[in-house]
Amino acid sequence: SMSSQVRLQILPSPKCLFDEPVTVKVEGLSAYQEVHSPALGGSFSGVEPMGLFWSLKPETPHKKLVKKEILTPCLVHIELYSSGRQREMLAKEINERHFMAEGVRRLPIKHGRIHGTLFLPPGKGPFPGVVDMYTVGVGLSETRACLLANQGFVVFALAPYGQGTPSNVSSLHLEYFEDALSFLSRRPEVKGPGIGILSISKSGDLALSMSSFLSGISATVCINGCNANVMFPLHYKDTVIPPLMFDANRAVLTESGALDVKHSIWNPMAPENRRTLIPIERADCRFLFVAAEDDRNWDSRFFAEQAAKRLTEYGKDNFEVVLYPGSGHYLDVPYMPHCFSSLHAAIGKYVVWGGEPKSHAEAQVDLWGKIQAFFREHLDTACSFGKAKL
Repeated sequence: SMSSQVRLQILPSPKCLFDEPVTVKVEGLSAYQEVHSPALGGSFSGVEPMGLFWSLKPETPHKKLVKKEILTPCLVHIELYSSGRQREMLAKEINERHFMAEGVRRLPIKHGRIHGTLFLPPGKGPFPGVVDMYTVGVGLSETRACLLANQGFVVFALAPYGQGTPSNVSSLHLEYFEDALSFLSRRPEVKGPGIGILSISKSGDLALSMSSFLSGISATVCINGCNANVMFPLHYKDTVIPPLMFDANRAVLTESGALDVKHSIWNPMAPENRRTLIPIERADCRFLFVAAEDDRNWDSRFFAEQAAKRLTEYGKDNFEVVLYPGSGHYLDVPYMPHCFSSLHAAIGKYVVWGGEPKSHAEAQVDLWGKIQAFFREHLDTACSFGKAKL
């Protein structure tokens, strides 16, 4: 029987946006009742704001939390139990963590070859436009794009492989991405002249290639990407950049049953691989290179540093490098639970991504602010920002 006077409150409200923190408050406990607010067991210890959320672990190993249907919230059930042998439930509450703020519009796009989802913030605009290429292997992930649109950006979540998946694609063509850029920049809600690009992992090198060969890009965020073109030959008009490949034999099996593939990728700086490097000195945009120092997918820090070195050698200072110690490959939106290991779409096997949960969680919160500030500074000089509410 739930105790009538005990109340569990989620503040400021049980409904919030996914990237907003909440506080859990308990009221009405009886005198001398023993309570513990530091965690004594479970997936974190001590007192951690939002620890209940970012430390969530999958019931099935090697799974990543992916919200496919962003029109509905994630429901987090929080229950309070007594510590005695009986362990009776004293109170419970549900935190509704929404993705779409009030007034944001979601438009599925199939326009010629391009395939994606457009998010429009409420209000007149025009707003700065961003192409978001979040690759979590297969399909289109919309969570990051939608949460960014809540902040006053028109965001086009673009499927980097079109209708395909990494397993059935043999080459990539920059014309596809050029179409996506011109589609977004022609929208009446988008304030020009330049567009932003937000990328992670394999889409990172695509973002660098877009910035180097295509016009109309002002600000590019590359999270844990490579400075070389990875996995597929990249075509643009008469240019072909050959792919930097992996050596599957270099993967190491970890105790968890997932592979550590960090050293499987060839070194892009080796003389025989120089042709795979992306000529980023051609780009007119600002770059934000973000690298997780405990990335086990590949050496993101090395790639970011090599990209910065290349720009410097060409006399350019149009970049910043941000390093996050203790964080892993999948730097996601705030409070997204840390993914230790999951299926690697291109390899078709379970791999470890790296990162220590607390450092990784702090990096996600910090990075989210940095991404917004970077796009505001370099995409938008005149217009004031409105932020959508839930």
